[in-house]
Amino acid sequence: MQHTMSATSLSDHVIPIEAGAEIVGAAFLQRTPALALADGVVLLADVGEERRIVAHEDAAILASAANGRVLLTGGDDGRVVATDASGAVTQFGDEKGKWIDALALRADGAALWSAGKRVAAREASGAIKHWDAPSSVRGLAFFPKGYRVAAAHYNGASLWFPNAGAAPEFLEWKGSHLDVTVSPDGRFLVTSMQENMLHGWRLADKKHMRMSGYPAKPRSLSWSHDGYWLATSGAEACIVWPFQTKDGPMGKAPRECGVRDKRVSCVAFHPTTLIAAIGYEDGWLMLCRLLDGAEIFVRGPKEGKAISALAWDAPGKRLLFGAKDGVAGLLQLP
Repeated sequence: MQHTMSATSLSDHVIPIEAGAEIVGAAFLQRTPALALADGVVLLADVGEERRIVAHEDAAILASAANGRVLLTGGDDGRVVATDASGAVTQFGDEKGKWIDALALRADGAALWSAGKRVAAREASGAIKHWDAPSSVRGLAFFPKGYRVAAAHYNGASLWFPNAGAAPEFLEWKGSHLDVTVSPDGRFLVTSMQENMLHGWRLADKKHMRMSGYPAKPRSLSWSHDGYWLATSGAEACIVWPFQTKDGPMGKAPRECGVRDKRVSCVAFHPTTLIAAIGYEDGWLMLCRLLDGAEIFVRGPKEGKAISALAWDAPGKRLLFGAKDGVAGLLQLP
């Protein structure tokens, strides 16, 4: 991967994909690129043999998550379904027409989803436990170890053990919390907020971390493979916060990658190196190396067509991207 950064453009290594509907999520299912589309379809985009799987009939996909084997989608039909590389669709849950607001999926197949205040945790075995949060849940995440769940809602986040009888632990911070992510080492929890900022907690002592200064909501969050950096959207650059030390980003300035005059809409760290894929609100896409800020152009602007989904394959050789206008592509690194 290092030698490719000597190039200035990879645009001729992109295979275009016409999805035909707004792209909600992107993933690789084993080797197959997969896109979750707003019109209820999962597009399995193998080159030369694209297949359209109707995951949600006459319904819109609102959220998606993936684990390398299946793409999990939640719709405005209240259904949560998993689609695999063969095109087989398995229903994980049905909230009877209530909109699915958030999803999470673990490597072993355990899944989370929320509909309003109600959160469902489905073990890999299929057993489902429910919990009612204090208010509507907008973000969900698994902890890296143990069967533990983080849920973002109004005035903070809750930590829930689905198999324990105890009440969930509450982390309080006033305001509306949207997305939630837990650091790969399980030491930090970070939420995005309605107020154009991130809020974090050091879980050992619940110490607060405020990460502010964004001109827009930082809705896309991606951890580096080593867990030392958190890349975020929401500014005219990819804002990358340091998490190497026990204090995380407290008292430290973030790095800025890919500075442009357009806002970043989507970010995705490479699975094995400190390189971030950065998508912008105007459809521009680039790769940026964190260590020295070296940039490689991937795709030029498509006016008003924000990059809405990014996914690397496990070896880090291919990058799948999708935009709000239904145009997508597959970058194959040389």
